[in-house]
Amino acid sequence: MKRSVRPLFSILLLIVFAATLTCRVAIRFGFSQIELENKVLLRAPAPSVFNSTLLKMAAIDMGEAHSKQEIEQLLEGNFASRGRYRTFSSWRKFNKHDIRASSSRGIPLMLRSTEFYRQWLEFRRVLHDWARNKRYQAEIMMELVRQVKLPIDRHNGLVGSDSKYASCAVVGNSGILLEKEYGSLIDSHEVVIRLNNARTEKFGRNVGAKTNISFVNSNILHLCARREGCFCHPYGVNVPIVMYICQPVHLLDYTVCNSSHKAPLLITDARIDVLCSRIVKYYSLKRFVEEEGKPLEKWGSAHDGSMFHYSSGMQAVMLALGVCEKVSIYGFGKLASTKHHYHTNQKAELRLHDYEAEYAFYHDLVNNPQAIPFISDKFKIPPVVIYQ
Repeated sequence: MKRSVRPLFSILLLIVFAATLTCRVAIRFGFSQIELENKVLLRAPAPSVFNSTLLKMAAIDMGEAHSKQEIEQLLEGNFASRGRYRTFSSWRKFNKHDIRASSSRGIPLMLRSTEFYRQWLEFRRVLHDWARNKRYQAEIMMELVRQVKLPIDRHNGLVGSDSKYASCAVVGNSGILLEKEYGSLIDSHEVVIRLNNARTEKFGRNVGAKTNISFVNSNILHLCARREGCFCHPYGVNVPIVMYICQPVHLLDYTVCNSSHKAPLLITDARIDVLCSRIVKYYSLKRFVEEEGKPLEKWGSAHDGSMFHYSSGMQAVMLALGVCEKVSIYGFGKLASTKHHYHTNQKAELRLHDYEAEYAFYHDLVNNPQAIPFISDKFKIPPVVIYQ
């Protein structure tokens, strides 16, 4: 009997050994498979390949020569053919007639006040600094907290920090907002950014009532500067205003109005302007070639060349990307059945803007931020949601 058990016992040992070996191989294979899957999941997305020709063309500022000439003339005090700016030196607020200091004909002389010279020197300083920054710098997005958020925090009595706002709503002016009731959702954000003094009264159900930052282009401030005290505060005198410059001469409006504003009146860094211009032009060129099938050399004539410009909404979104942890976009888009602006009767769009190119940019912000050119790889684009 003992002899008959030994072969059976040997077979059982062999089976146990084989099973153990098989389990070890299976476990090792399994861990290897998990490790491989994890590596695949953690693999960084492949960098986008940009069209070098489009990048090169987008970097060309067709209006640069004219802009430099205009800046040089303004620094010299030449306001020829610039509307009301020609009378800057004779503004009543800066001058007075002195009967005692009359001319040989007995006509009272106009004496310039010390305020005039102070404003003039400040204008030249601001214009010089702005013009000096008018260049491309990919890392400028990482400076927006310091340039924009910290001054606003100080105005609000807060201790400034490098932290960003938790959530921001950028509210556009599209007529599509009249078909939505986003008011409460918009007001729930920590910061609400509104554009070009768009009215909120009577539209609260659609666009909300809260405003933390008023974002305008300098054409808006130019109109405000004609009013007593440069009044440009539809959301209240304590709401900060952030502005980008459309024309260098508008810096005179900024200089004169800044002293009368209780809340911060901030100018966006010219490097942000250049970055916005390049991004929008790249998307416009790309759409012109790939979607419309037209030759690149025709783009300039189709989009007013040197006059081509991004919209206020586009730069407001760029501002939010730099100072907010999360960004929600409302009122960007159009329908044939709606007005261009929810608060006006304007129907037509400006030719110097390519809104379709900007919509393509917003789409990439949400779905494929790696496809956006010119922004530094060091800058992390926050999550973006578009509400249609």
